[in-house]
Amino acid sequence: MLLQIHEFFSFSGCPCSEAFTQVQYPWDVLSMIEDLIYDVVQISPGKFRQIAQGVWVGARTTVADTARFHGPALFGEDCDIRPGAYVRGNVLAGDGVVVGNASEVKQAILFSEVQLPHFNYAGDSILGRGAHLGAGAIISNFKSTKENVKVRLQEEVIETGLRKFGAILGDRVEVGCNAVLNPGTLVGMGSIIYPLTSVRGSIPSGMIYKAAHEVVPYLSK
Repeated sequence: MLLQIHEFFSFSGCPCSEAFTQVQYPWDVLSMIEDLIYDVVQISPGKFRQIAQGVWVGARTTVADTARFHGPALFGEDCDIRPGAYVRGNVLAGDGVVVGNASEVKQAILFSEVQLPHFNYAGDSILGRGAHLGAGAIISNFKSTKENVKVRLQEEVIETGLRKFGAILGDRVEVGCNAVLNPGTLVGMGSIIYPLTSVRGSIPSGMIYKAAHEVVPYLSK
């Protein structure tokens, strides 16, 4: 079964949409982040201000004094980097992104309006427009067995070749408080993950993940 990228992203608010046309699988873009950051800065040199070595932000983006950065990293306009946030290198973000208290992000692409507001970790991951992690939600990116991460797409198993790979969250995905997304998790756009769940594998678009064997359609009201 082929991975259908349109089940995850509309690419509205993506800071590097062209990069996804150059790869077989969306997670292949993760290795390109550093180059993509410098490409964006060079293409629009007056659009961003440099706030630290290798770190740029757009207009009206606020950065708390106690936020910490390791470059390269780039955030678009109207972002909010709150007290205690930790940006740990190779982070490319769109507009209106929130990285909040005690949240850490590294090696990640964050589409516009992504929110990591409270005690979150997102490593080696791609989060679509408006994806939101509830307080304490974690994206795990490294297997306890130290093997390369595999992606399970229904009955198909895809070898990523990556020792570290977290998750792909589609546009508007909601992850409940203290949920854990295990390495290689895929969540289609508009799906909801219940609090306190441990998620692995592939969740289609428009679903509610309540437990491993309880995934039901999301019927919006």
